[in-house]
Amino acid sequence: MSASVSTRRMAIEMATRRAFLAGLAAASLPRLSWADAGSPAYLAAGKVGEAFVLHGLSGAGQSLFQIELPARGHAAAAHPDRPEAVAFARRPGTYALVLNCVTGRVTARLTPPEGRQFNGHGAFSPDGALLMTSEVVAEGSEGRIGLWDGRSYARIGEWASGGIGPHEVRRLPDGRLVVANGGIQTDPGDRTKLNLDTMRPNLTLLSPEGGLLDQVELPAALHQNSIRHLAVLQGVALLGQGVAFAMQWEGDPAEPVPQLGLWTPGRAPQLCPPAEADAFAMQGYAGSIAVSGGMIALTSPKGGVVMLFDSTGAPLATHRRADLCGVAPAPQGFVATDGQGAVWSCDAAGLAPLGQGATLWDNHLLALI
Repeated sequence: MSASVSTRRMAIEMATRRAFLAGLAAASLPRLSWADAGSPAYLAAGKVGEAFVLHGLSGAGQSLFQIELPARGHAAAAHPDRPEAVAFARRPGTYALVLNCVTGRVTARLTPPEGRQFNGHGAFSPDGALLMTSEVVAEGSEGRIGLWDGRSYARIGEWASGGIGPHEVRRLPDGRLVVANGGIQTDPGDRTKLNLDTMRPNLTLLSPEGGLLDQVELPAALHQNSIRHLAVLQGVALLGQGVAFAMQWEGDPAEPVPQLGLWTPGRAPQLCPPAEADAFAMQGYAGSIAVSGGMIALTSPKGGVVMLFDSTGAPLATHRRADLCGVAPAPQGFVATDGQGAVWSCDAAGLAPLGQGATLWDNHLLALI
């Protein structure tokens, strides 16, 4: 055997050994968890000065980490095991960033197929193996659910959303996916609403494999009540595995309509009007929704209110705070955020301040608890 052949073989064997040892070392390293990121209870996007950021917040509303975003954020999806957050651009947007919440690094950048736009929300499958994102075909606003591998974040497919303009998607405990199809066709550039006279929002239930299982629309008189946001009613015995949904009224502003509804698949949706004295308080606009125990919270930054309902949809209380929008469940009641930098504790008795900071909070507060 020549010296050159022997040298090459030795080099290959050494490289193979190094790769093998590196693999063993990687396998032996402890897996990072959300505890390594400070055990955040919530994720929330906001703005600090001229910078856009994503925060991890404690249960008391204190910032545990802050990661800069390239533009205004809207909502986020949290991996169920790894300390990774997928931050979504405010629609219409084309960025979705996978963030390592321990190091603050961007580990992947999701780009929708040509002619598509992200629509602000996403959700992981129960095991974290699949990320599902709400998307629209830019021309016509037909809905899609983008499918991404939960490890490599490679695009692996898509499902039809079952309607026009899907916004929030929520996974039920058994893996089925509920889609809020808002029904609004928008101009892909300036977001001009193009079909308000003919819009038909719906709630669509998809199987874990993407098959259409159920779909409901609102009564014809409320076809301009765009279904936007969802909260799972898990643990509310009366409704089983259903959702509470929040709506935004695109019709006559002088007409009071409910912004809250409840839906259990297999049944008709139930609309939940507020108390008569509060009929116009939300000004036709619900920004976020959350469920905690036997209560449902519905916020309106436009109206500057948070309304609380019981599990049947009966009104409990209305509290007022300017530009209040983000809301999420807490061990007792809710935590809420506003566009003036405040974090609040909220229950039927009222709002109590948890903290005030420099970050002006955006629309949503995602619970990890």
